[in-house]
Amino acid sequence: MIYKGNYAGIEDKYASLDTAKIVLIPVPYDGTSTWVKGADKGPEAFLKASENMELYDIETNSEVYKKGVYLAPAITENSTPEKMVEAVHKTTKNYIKQDKFVTIFGGEHSVSIGTIRAFNECFDNLTVVHIDAHADLRSDYQGTTCNHACAVYEASKNTNLIQVGIRSMDIEERDHMDEFQTYFAHDIQSDEDWMEDAVHKMTNNVFITFDLDAFDPSIMPSTGTPEPGGLYFYETLEFLRMIYRKKNVVGFDIVELCPNEQEKSSDFLAAKLYYKMLSYKFNLNEEDDE
Repeated sequence: MIYKGNYAGIEDKYASLDTAKIVLIPVPYDGTSTWVKGADKGPEAFLKASENMELYDIETNSEVYKKGVYLAPAITENSTPEKMVEAVHKTTKNYIKQDKFVTIFGGEHSVSIGTIRAFNECFDNLTVVHIDAHADLRSDYQGTTCNHACAVYEASKNTNLIQVGIRSMDIEERDHMDEFQTYFAHDIQSDEDWMEDAVHKMTNNVFITFDLDAFDPSIMPSTGTPEPGGLYFYETLEFLRMIYRKKNVVGFDIVELCPNEQEKSSDFLAAKLYYKMLSYKFNLNEEDDE
């Protein structure tokens, strides 16, 4: 990753660690993906798209970047999956301890093992909201527990895990899945109450791990393992708004952008999603309290 500059091209006064409320950690890692390679290029493509994004959010009537967004040095440890997870865990926890709202952009989904571990150590009674096409509940895969297919296995054992959009999994993953807290893609299409039901099952402190292949490939083709039958943009925002309004979102990560030089809309969708999630964090509750 060779990106230079501030997040979204913002002015230096909004980009310093000392004053920023938000930290963005890029993790350009693609060590365990099993089909389309290129997620290591996702953070740079996301950052370049962010430079071309309008920074006024119409929906929340806000410019959230003025809260300050510090673009941290990228985590480039890639010698082994285990060492990458350790580096992500250590770095994420360090910024949380500095009282920042910490966000991470991968990279493939194995980076979330480290991010979730850090947030779970820093926040009591954590709910992990896992938005994804895939269950990612294998205890190990291809010789490591730090594989993208194992992204939320640890979370299934030591957090309140809620899974949304799932439409692809191995039968063995059912042994680790709480189906009462899983919202399969084929079910939510006909269930008008699934969002309220899911939010009701969340504890107050929520971490969101968002795999971009949760989206339907008609709007997000540039991901490592696209699956038909996914979520669409506005229904996803509706769900996210509900979480942010009713719960304390303590951080989030976004993973699995696999950029394609001939298809830039996916990069821009990722940029907009990230900015929306920041806008909801810092403006929805303020708006509701007025």
